[in-house]
Amino acid sequence: MTPRRRANLARLLKPRHVAVIGGRDAEVVATECARIGFTGPFWPVNPKRSQIGGHRCFTSVEDLPEPPDAVFLAVPREAAIGTLEKLSAMGAGGVVCYTAGFGETGEDGAAAEARLIAAAGDLALIGPNCYGLINYVDRVALWPFAHGGACPGRGAAIITQSGMLSSDFTMSQRSVPFAYMVSAGNQTVLRLEDFVDALAERPEVAAIGLHIEGLKDVQAFERAALKSLKLGKPIVALKTGTSRLGASLTVSHTGSLSGTGELYDALFDRLGIIRVTSPAQLLETVKFLCVAGVPPGRRLAGLTCSGGGATMLADYAERLGLRFTPPSAAAAEQLRSQLPATATVSNPLDYTTPIWGIPEKTRPVFDTLFADGHDAAVIVQDYPAPGLDESKIYYRNDTLSFIAAAKQQGLAAAVCSTIAENLDTETRSFLVEQGVAPMQGIEECMMAMAAAAWHGERRAEIAAHPPPPLTAAMTATDQPRLLDEAAAKALLRARGITVPVGRTATGAEAAAAAAELGFPVALKMVSARLPHKTEAGAVKLGLTTQQAVADAVTRMTAAVTAHDPAAVTDCFLIERMAAPPVVELMVSIRRDPQFGLAMTLAAGGVLVEILGDAVTLLLPATRQDMARALERLKISRLLDGYRGAPAANRGALLDMLERLATFAADDANRVIEIEINPLFACEQCCVVVDVLMQVD
Repeated sequence: MTPRRRANLARLLKPRHVAVIGGRDAEVVATECARIGFTGPFWPVNPKRSQIGGHRCFTSVEDLPEPPDAVFLAVPREAAIGTLEKLSAMGAGGVVCYTAGFGETGEDGAAAEARLIAAAGDLALIGPNCYGLINYVDRVALWPFAHGGACPGRGAAIITQSGMLSSDFTMSQRSVPFAYMVSAGNQTVLRLEDFVDALAERPEVAAIGLHIEGLKDVQAFERAALKSLKLGKPIVALKTGTSRLGASLTVSHTGSLSGTGELYDALFDRLGIIRVTSPAQLLETVKFLCVAGVPPGRRLAGLTCSGGGATMLADYAERLGLRFTPPSAAAAEQLRSQLPATATVSNPLDYTTPIWGIPEKTRPVFDTLFADGHDAAVIVQDYPAPGLDESKIYYRNDTLSFIAAAKQQGLAAAVCSTIAENLDTETRSFLVEQGVAPMQGIEECMMAMAAAAWHGERRAEIAAHPPPPLTAAMTATDQPRLLDEAAAKALLRARGITVPVGRTATGAEAAAAAAELGFPVALKMVSARLPHKTEAGAVKLGLTTQQAVADAVTRMTAAVTAHDPAAVTDCFLIERMAAPPVVELMVSIRRDPQFGLAMTLAAGGVLVEILGDAVTLLLPATRQDMARALERLKISRLLDGYRGAPAANRGALLDMLERLATFAADDANRVIEIEINPLFACEQCCVVVDVLMQVD
């Protein structure tokens, strides 16, 4: 983003004056600006109308009193391009281009979009083919439909690539404090990362919510996300439209373990971005972050007036890694003196109905529990429906006791309903004003609290060990070349990566070569057409005599001939069998055209696709991130020695992973993909037993 466009975006986000260009849609924008309370100059432009929304119309943009800070443009495609050119020349700030018919429609639209970009110059252009922008703080709605939502002064900036979804967000009945709503459309000029970069700087933004269909510049997005992280503005992302890898990578196992979704997971994890899987979860998570903030840890105090509610809290917390720590001995003794005899001292605590709604009895209980050392607090309350709310005062009494006790201990706090709709509008608004998150649904609440705690942990890790910047993907041809295993291992050996002791030989020489290496040996046919040797019968393990090697050569040649005659060669790789490992791993590095290099770690050998135990991270990565990825594998416990078994040398394993990453990142090697399966993690060292390598 150029400095001038950045300045124009600032004008667009907080305009002094607004111009609308068009007919019916411009009329709606006038209504929406009036609805939200915009009081600045409002200038409609329409040569066929005398007024729009009660404002006098100008015949053309040249007649406007001065260059407008913000423009809503809703005219046919060619007129839109010409109007943009005029607005750019006169020094306007930013434009919401509602007009469609550009890149989303095919080649003709793409050509028109290129002209649109040229016409825009340094304008801050949202769209085209978008709904636009709502600024809830300064009360500006460049929006062509009725909108909802409100802001108490600070809230979430939501940026979506879907107009209808952004409109749905504004209409949600969840009392999310909104600061901004942006529908980005085609992102011809301003992209998601530009909005993140600009909105993260604004003090009225507490968190950022993203709906992502795709990113155009992953490296720029990384820079913006890290900036937001540093400024203490958590990002929550809903990624839609993921798919598995195409046929270009089907020669390896990696395609079944690391598709587009896994690459986005790796990106979000790298940047401390919370990933959610539904619009409701996005809203609940940003609501908790905006209202309650990021808790310093995972220790929760929970309150219910129902045994069922306490059980549900505990069940969800256990699955999500949250901790309801039992009361200390001193706290338990005090609670027993404060609670009815029917209550059981625990956390979550069912304080029971005999003291329900009685502040002088509930407040001491809440104070005692919260003072026992926690990071956040939650109380389950399903308020009665309007018209059936004679008992609402008792719910409110417990809410007030909860708020006072939580504030006294400085806890991030939430009131959570079991059923989403069982928190009425007035109660939600009251809670937001008190700095307590009104959470709708126990599962959504627990997921939001766990996500917020994870974000805090990840933010600290990234601050301590910042990731190296992602690099642009190498331009590759459409026809990668598969190296034979002997050639691939020679390249790795030259980089200090341990491979089995071995040599190549003809079929006639294989038995003698095996004797020189020492038995037992492995025998493999060397051919670039044999990415998976087992299926072709091109590998034999544990051969212990020269005769066994000679016989294996004969049988192997026949088997490969039957499998693929063109793959047959008279070159064999003979290797000394490696000692049994502590753990077999699969390690893959591949070059994605958008994300660049990605490393996948997984349970190896025959378990690769059976277990699906895999973690993907983007490269370059820190040693700490590689260690963290290993810890996330289910088989990680085996590396430490399980049930008396020896432990693998994690230091040697991390050394090898770093060397592999450095090798793949060297553009001189033109690596498209490396898959090592298995990699033997042993007590003293690590050994690349089998490797598949594609180069450009």
